[in-house]
Amino acid sequence: MMISEIDLHDNFIVTPKIIPDDRGYFLEAFSQREFQENFGHKLSVAQVNCSLSKRGTVRGMHAVALPGQARYVMCVQGAVTDIALDIRVGSPTFGRHQAVTLSAENRRALYLPEGMAHGFSPLTDEATVVYLCSAPWNPGAEFIINAADPELGLPWPEAGELLLSDKDRAAPSFREAREQGLLPDYAACREVYDSLAKSGEGAR
Repeated sequence: MMISEIDLHDNFIVTPKIIPDDRGYFLEAFSQREFQENFGHKLSVAQVNCSLSKRGTVRGMHAVALPGQARYVMCVQGAVTDIALDIRVGSPTFGRHQAVTLSAENRRALYLPEGMAHGFSPLTDEATVVYLCSAPWNPGAEFIINAADPELGLPWPEAGELLLSDKDRAAPSFREAREQGLLPDYAACREVYDSLAKSGEGAR
């Protein structure tokens, strides 16, 4: 695997080695050994999510209050634009976002550590996204940034009105979330990362 940091601090793209033959191809979609060698701790997989979305849908921008939920995101059918948003107050890249293409062809994964928000939207008629989560879903700890916030200007692939859930559509803007004190503190996120690296296990 090749692991490289994107333009957001602590966020990485994982590109697997694809081995083709007459039958098709093989790859390791996730390697605990290589993950631990690169990040200093295991990814404690507590939940695996799978969603099918049609073109025009946007799922996001979702985050989980600290101690948070790290996510390892892959597209296994079709293609999506996945957008990571740094909402960690005090981060070197606070308020910035980056869009990456994940697809069944490139087989790349996006690793987002605890404290990040992200969302995705299909580039194809349909797309299936699978993501490994380090902690189970907790509705009391989840919060959402409005994916259509004009101040953020997120580069969703479809122009016009986004197909959002009622919950996502009612979410506060990035500015409102900050004013309401909803956003995680970068120093607190670093404490989470350091504790994972110290334990070496990524246990919750």
